[in-house]
Amino acid sequence: MKRIIWVLIAGVVLAFGLSACSKPEARPRELVVMTHDSFDISAQVIAAFEKQEGVKVRILKAGDAGAALSKAIITAKTPTADVFFGVDNTFLSRALKSDLFTAYASPALSDVPAELRLDETNRLLPVDFGDVCLNYDRKWFKSKGLRPPSSLDDLIRPEYRGLTVVENPATSSPGLAFLLATIARYGEAGYLNYWRAPKRNEVLVVDGWEEAYWTNFTNGGKGDRPIVVSYATSPAAEVHFAGHPLKAAPTAAVPEGAFRQIEFVGIFKNARQPELARRFVDFTLSRPFQQDIPLKMFVFPASRTAELPAVFKQHAIKAEQPLKLDPALIDAHRDEWLQAFSLIMLR
Repeated sequence: MKRIIWVLIAGVVLAFGLSACSKPEARPRELVVMTHDSFDISAQVIAAFEKQEGVKVRILKAGDAGAALSKAIITAKTPTADVFFGVDNTFLSRALKSDLFTAYASPALSDVPAELRLDETNRLLPVDFGDVCLNYDRKWFKSKGLRPPSSLDDLIRPEYRGLTVVENPATSSPGLAFLLATIARYGEAGYLNYWRAPKRNEVLVVDGWEEAYWTNFTNGGKGDRPIVVSYATSPAAEVHFAGHPLKAAPTAAVPEGAFRQIEFVGIFKNARQPELARRFVDFTLSRPFQQDIPLKMFVFPASRTAELPAVFKQHAIKAEQPLKLDPALIDAHRDEWLQAFSLIMLR
């Protein structure tokens, strides 16, 4: 009996010793990327970075671009992420004034055109861009024998009455970009007079892009509006997701009057993983990441090294002379412009 007891005790001691000597399984380091809800990159692209660096990347989506930036500002002293992806030029000055980011001149910046590099301090680095503009339903206009729109001025012509849906700039990123396009086109003294005319011409204002495109637009849903504010890359998306080969896109973009949105990536000042954050920024500007952007987020990559997919080459448009506004001017007057728009269009 004693022999059995001693054998059991010895077994327990041995097991405890082996357990004590064995090392617990090491967890990979974690890099947290805060971004907007529209962020979308292929899992295999992120996995390649994780494998290369021995790190787990956690994507923290925090609402639209404006909401995500607001959350970043609130938590500035104790940031919940290492990297922020998705500040655009409509919020660039606000982000820089909030002093959230640390400077980092990635070597990959040499492959980014100078016109996209709006922050000379390199706290926010350009990663992609796209043009917000009018889109129209080709089939609808052909069936009615009506000339499609070719400029912002067409929205006020009587033959286009009740044909257009736009997004509310207070709740929609493309809506804000389109409002800024009208300010850039008609000036601070003239944009309100411009909007009074579309108001009389029964332009519909809805909360967001999905509602405008998939509910009110004739091509996207069962709506009755053949003109919508979207992106110059939307025709490429229509072809890509058609499910069957198309010789031509069912929609067309109107490059005249387009406003160029540029998205940026930056490293938080108090990042827990600053060195990894720098390598991730390099990665976002690398060829594999940049080439994944078009068919995931349907905007253009910032780097000249990225090869565009065939559907982008054939159906996506870059405006030759996109409308622009100084980010500092936008930051100084954004709230004022939004309020003025609401008083005219939403009353």
